[in-house]
Amino acid sequence: MSFLFEELDYRPTPIGALSLRRRRELSLGVDVFEIKLGEEHLMSSLFTASEIALARLGLGALEGADLDIVVGGLGLGYTAQAVLEHDTVGSLIVVEMLDAVIDWHRTGLLPLGPELVADERCRLVQGDFFAMAGGEGGFDPDRPGRRFDGVLVDIDHSPNALLDDRSTGFYRPQGLRALSAHIKPGGVFGLWSNDRPDQSFVDRLGSVFAEAWAEPVTFYNPLQDRPFTQTVYLARTGVGSNEAA
Repeated sequence: MSFLFEELDYRPTPIGALSLRRRRELSLGVDVFEIKLGEEHLMSSLFTASEIALARLGLGALEGADLDIVVGGLGLGYTAQAVLEHDTVGSLIVVEMLDAVIDWHRTGLLPLGPELVADERCRLVQGDFFAMAGGEGGFDPDRPGRRFDGVLVDIDHSPNALLDDRSTGFYRPQGLRALSAHIKPGGVFGLWSNDRPDQSFVDRLGSVFAEAWAEPVTFYNPLQDRPFTQTVYLARTGVGSNEAA
């Protein structure tokens, strides 16, 4: 039997105090890993359906093999793990701003860490995803300007509920247009949201990308004994268009 509650690590960061906790959920008989930033819950291993769906829906919208993928936000690693389950993926860069989160995976403090680190296709990169998305260098420090087949993001709670102000511009047309320059023609952008689908954001994506749509992801919440719906937004660059030029 594990401890009922244990704080595994606590570190100050530029955007607030970060803590990793493990607690026993007695009603379900499972250990739950949680990441908190200040008083905000960033992620829980109890609810991972939509994080996994982000990878599966994003990869499902792509064709071909040896795909190059970026995941923005490492968290507990469920999106990255789901990406690597696809044999069509040739490389994965996971961009994470907080070096503590990368340390937790590399040292095995988080359950999925050893699997991610051991996969030769996967590289964990410490950096500000939003700054990289808006810059010409992009997401691969070793190959500035490299473009990718898919960019999948799970950082903020939603396009309207941000962890801090640094990502505000990313969700506006100019920020989305800058991101699209890092995606190959016919490539896909995917975004996780804690909220239900917002047509206004789909329309905003559609003003930048060749096509855009929202995929609701509904799962059962055992703590509240009811279904809960989150969203994966998807958008595709045009083949031969100016979006990824």
